[in-house]
Amino acid sequence: MGSFSLMHWMVVLVLVLLLFGAGKLPSVMGDLAKGVKSFKAGLKDEDDTPPKVLH
Repeated sequence: MGSFSLMHWMVVLVLVLLLFGAGKLPSVMGDLAKGVKSFKAGLKDEDDTPPKVLH
């Protein structure tokens, strides 16, 4: 139950292609990449702020 084999990834790829179609897949992946970049930028901005000290 550890890692996925090559056959598992092939099944996932076929299911993704069936759900989204080959033409729509690049736009879906582009949107996913933009979301990941925004998330990482949000985390980075959050780390730059100094912690608030309560007295």
